[in-house]
Amino acid sequence: MKWIVCGVCVIALAVLMACAPLFQTEVKTEYLRIHIRANSNSAEDQRVKYLVKDAVVEALIPLLSEAETKAEAKEIVEKNLNYVNAVADAVLASEGFDYCGKARVAVEQFPTRVYDDITLPEGEYEAVILDLGSGEGDNWWCLVYPAFCFTKSENSTNYVYISKIWEIINSVT
Repeated sequence: MKWIVCGVCVIALAVLMACAPLFQTEVKTEYLRIHIRANSNSAEDQRVKYLVKDAVVEALIPLLSEAETKAEAKEIVEKNLNYVNAVADAVLASEGFDYCGKARVAVEQFPTRVYDDITLPEGEYEAVILDLGSGEGDNWWCLVYPAFCFTKSENSTNYVYISKIWEIINSVT
């Protein structure tokens, strides 16, 4: 009887270990982040940062919706850096700011970030960096790939999921 109980325990443990990846909340994949840095921490610079964020995310959604790999997303963004700058600059100008945005793709260190049930561990990530003016103020970041970003600046629970790979990840987890 002892051997039967041990055998059942071993089988149960094996099943749990095999199914564990299905229940993990930390997604293991390649990421391309987006990082928008305000000119300063003044209330006006922080306010316009969120207006720029909304416009840039809106502009990138149709471009990135069909990207199926990080490499594809990165290539799309790199080809459209001038467009990202133009979108940012249009918002800044319409709000009366005399500085511009400067977008680039670079590797940066990010702290651990939790988006609802998804945890991105601390580490170096490739990111679309958009500095507004001096870029010395507090920042906002999200993911370009897999592509999802917040739709409202004041409500971090509203997501827009815009990629096929994200749909696949969600169907598994």
